[in-house]
Amino acid sequence: MSANALSVDLEEYFQVSNFDGVIERERWDSLPSRVADQTERLLDLFDACACRATFFALGWVAERHPQLLRRIAERGHEIACHGFGHELVYTLGPDRFRDDVRRARAALADAVGAPISGYRAPSYSITRDSLWALPILVEEGFAYDSSIFPVRHPRYGIPGFARRPVRIELANGTSIREFPLTTARVGPVWLPIAGGAYLRFLPGPLHRWAFRRLVRAGEPTLLYVHPWEIDPEQPRQRVGWQVRVNHYHNLGRTERRLEALLREHRFAPLGEVLEGLEAASGLPRVPLEAMAA
Repeated sequence: MSANALSVDLEEYFQVSNFDGVIERERWDSLPSRVADQTERLLDLFDACACRATFFALGWVAERHPQLLRRIAERGHEIACHGFGHELVYTLGPDRFRDDVRRARAALADAVGAPISGYRAPSYSITRDSLWALPILVEEGFAYDSSIFPVRHPRYGIPGFARRPVRIELANGTSIREFPLTTARVGPVWLPIAGGAYLRFLPGPLHRWAFRRLVRAGEPTLLYVHPWEIDPEQPRQRVGWQVRVNHYHNLGRTERRLEALLREHRFAPLGEVLEGLEAASGLPRVPLEAMAA
């Protein structure tokens, strides 16, 4: 059983939170779509490295590219939910969040003809201010979440949260599995090494060394990537220097760095890894109230 989970946040290059306020949502349908070609490249890479992944897909993408979702599933990967239109959970509020996940989950299930059990918030936006989202996910039929990043960041993060997968106990007697984004302790610092921008920004040897150390210690790990991160030819947006650096830095190196990790370690979908961990030794239980403290 692999304890290393691989995931893809399936969204278009123009749907990232960095472009909120830069690209109006009303323009999305008029912009050139690149997600299908980007994803096919990832699928070929995963096949070459004998890895399977969880694709956290936007409902917006599923409605416009249902055939892409079917191809992903047919090639042995898990389809999970990334919300409908990439809106941050804490800006939606409980009622709009419930509507968002219902619409997204229905679009995904229609595309692949199978139930959807996993969820990841856009930009990891389940924070202490939006823990109310977890009971809603359970009520809507989700079995696990992977939205909590145990780091400090202006947009996301719950510093001090568990570094390993846990089962979060909710007030109504139910619970939900949580697979937090991976960090590794390097000296006095917890280094985010789950992938994405951190895969692009951290020196490649440092990232591989930190990831390898966790794997050798038998720690469950989680690696993620966005399809647009392997596409340096995507249309460039007119943005400030901070957003420009954050979004475009090292796009030409991402695929090579990702491949190095995939060839060194075995990876499986999140749902499968969580099932295996729970069957082997159970998951530590964490009360929701303790997270809000």
